[in-house]
Amino acid sequence: MYKVEAVGVKVAIIAESFLPHINGVTNSILRTLDHLALRGHEAVVIAPAGSLANEFTGKAVPKRYRGFRVITVPSVPLPKYPEVRLSTASSQKLRRILLREQVDLVHLASPFLLGWSALRAAGELGLPTVAVYQTEVPTYAARYKFPWLADRLWEHVRAIHTAADLTLAPSSFSMAQLDGLGINNLKLLRRGVDTALFSPCRRSEAFRRAVAPSGERLIGYVGRLSADKQVGDLRALSELPGARLVVVGSGPMERELRTLMPKAHFTGFLSGSRLAEIMASLDVFVHPGESETFCQTIQEAMASRVPVVAVGRGGPLDLVDSSRTGWLYEPGQLDDLAYRVNDLVFDGGKREAFAAAAMDSVQGKTWEKIGDELLEHYRSVRLHRAAHRARF
Repeated sequence: MYKVEAVGVKVAIIAESFLPHINGVTNSILRTLDHLALRGHEAVVIAPAGSLANEFTGKAVPKRYRGFRVITVPSVPLPKYPEVRLSTASSQKLRRILLREQVDLVHLASPFLLGWSALRAAGELGLPTVAVYQTEVPTYAARYKFPWLADRLWEHVRAIHTAADLTLAPSSFSMAQLDGLGINNLKLLRRGVDTALFSPCRRSEAFRRAVAPSGERLIGYVGRLSADKQVGDLRALSELPGARLVVVGSGPMERELRTLMPKAHFTGFLSGSRLAEIMASLDVFVHPGESETFCQTIQEAMASRVPVVAVGRGGPLDLVDSSRTGWLYEPGQLDDLAYRVNDLVFDGGKREAFAAAAMDSVQGKTWEKIGDELLEHYRSVRLHRAAHRARF
């Protein structure tokens, strides 16, 4: 149970990614800010600045969220994926900001560049740090044709999480991965799911008729259309007889994927109730990305009463109970992927049984519960740092 602090604390959230760019890291930060507001704490967000083009078109990083100030620092675009911004802020600049804001704790959200600078600044100021591991950056190197960088990137990951007072990992796979790097200040912190938003009651027969006029079963993917998500693997499903592939999301590979899978239905980026409607209208949800530390969309599909077929690596290993709530397939085995999807598409009884079990498996996984667990980790780290100072 969450132990209420005698007074509110002020948390600096160091965001490698923030609004208006939507991804798993951004969504987790927003949930954290929501919970800090709910429990009466203070926060400041420090994030990379957006592009000048976004400033002029009304798509700038917001100045505030939930009343909390958002401070932007200099950044440059990621080559070939300009929506992603890479911070160029120095540790000295971060130190000045943290001093001025008078924060009590530094929360490093998927730390890499900005997080590394903030971690060094926090160390100089004696501030406690909690690092949340969310992105398996080193494996992206091969996906983006820089395999020679992977070892150096893992060393950077090791340096960050060894230096932080506490690292929170979202899955048993990630815990083992970080433990294998020699990082021992580790705790598990999973993710919640909004079962009010993602619900089978949002299923839309109108959408199903429009996309599958001959009564085809709908196989769906939700996420970024980028190399690290391996969306191209869905070509193994794009022409299954009696089924239609639905691809929800946007990203740098969208044009290429539309050419690769001309019979698939692409919706573009969706969020909120419209995303929940499409999710609930699927018959089977698929996720092919092998570098997921958690995979929030799997939980959202399950809450929508949709069984899941996912790659058997990373976060999905904790979420999919193979042969009960869905299927896990062997990484890289696209024939196995197609076989598992076919098994659910053409067996209505099994699909319904898996769907019911999937929905049941996410009940009680609320964001409020996860938020309180995070606050208890904050409290523990602050107490440990205070005790250390008292001894010296």
